[in-house]
Amino acid sequence: MKITVIHGQNHKGNTYMIAHELAEKIGGEVTEFFLPRDFDEPCLGCWTCFNKDLTHCPHYKKLKPLMDAMDEADVVILASPVYVYHATGQMMSFLDHFGTRWMVHRPDARAFQKQGVAIATAAGGGMASTTKDLYHSMFFWGYPRIYRMGFAVRAAKPSEIPEDIQKKIHQETDRMAAKIRKNHAPFKPTLKTRMWFSMIRWMHKAFWKFEPDYGYWEEHGWHGKNRPWKVKRKKRG
Repeated sequence: MKITVIHGQNHKGNTYMIAHELAEKIGGEVTEFFLPRDFDEPCLGCWTCFNKDLTHCPHYKKLKPLMDAMDEADVVILASPVYVYHATGQMMSFLDHFGTRWMVHRPDARAFQKQGVAIATAAGGGMASTTKDLYHSMFFWGYPRIYRMGFAVRAAKPSEIPEDIQKKIHQETDRMAAKIRKNHAPFKPTLKTRMWFSMIRWMHKAFWKFEPDYGYWEEHGWHGKNRPWKVKRKKRG
């Protein structure tokens, strides 16, 4: 399997440790990026990606290596420490660039055969709201299997994490890695994903023919009987 990890911080702290451990346990080819080191541009709100496509984004050249790695991956891990009860600003700035890839607009068909993991750590709380930030993007990109992992580590760095919490982390990454390997594509999206897709399809056909979104769906046959999750993809070990 190919695994891409997007770290929402530059330093190799608690969140990095857990995300990296999980990726190693899943096994395969692992590619990691760190924000803002590998991408540090805020969305300008210029609307260019919606009026044209993402290749016209002013930041496309910087964004492309990360986007390509995610597109080629079987598993995408988004990991962020909790900053004021949410994902880091640099992670949110990164995700802002993919609004045009949300299901309602122009999702990439490959997204519907991926598994995603949202990971967050904090000294105390905020993991649920932070993993929700990450989950939302992956769900609306079309990822059919998304898992969340949040840990209150009660420590500033990995070496200070209490032994009982370290044990729990190792157990959870073991369990999650096994589940991801077992659920490896191809597979059908969840009912929730299929319902959202059907609702958007109905909206497009009934009253919202915004271009180039409508033409994109027409080109892929999604307003008809084609579905992005039915595209054949070779299973990688």
